[in-house]
Amino acid sequence: VQLVESGGGLVQPGGSLRLSCVASGFTFSTYTMRWYRQAPGKERELVAGITNTGDVTNYKDSVKGRFTISTDNAKNTVYLQMNSLNPEDTARYYCNARNPWYDYWGQGTQVTVSS
Repeated sequence: VQLVESGGGLVQPGGSLRLSCVASGFTFSTYTMRWYRQAPGKERELVAGITNTGDVTNYKDSVKGRFTISTDNAKNTVYLQMNSLNPEDTARYYCNARNPWYDYWGQGTQVTVSS
C-alpha cells in the first residue's frame, strides 16, 4: 500500500498550488480520502475530505472557498487545489485513505507560503 503526495513547494502569499496523492495497493474507489496538515509545534489537523463516491466534501473552516478536494478514480488520485494561500497555510500536507477497517497515510509534502 502506498500513498505518494506531490505538488508542494514555496509560494508567495496569494498564490496557488495543487497537491496530488497517488494511491496504490488498495481499492481506491472504496475509501474516503482526506488531506491533513501539520505545522511545526502544532497538532495534525483535517483540511478537507471527500467520500468514496465523490459526492460529499467537507473542509476546515479557514480553507472554505479557497481549497477544493477532488478525486480521479481512473488515476487513483486525490487532489487538493489551494488558492489564495497565506502564511498560516504553511505546513506539511498529508494524504489519508480510510475505511472502517484500514487507515493509510502518505509521507507528506511541504507547503511553505512566504514572500
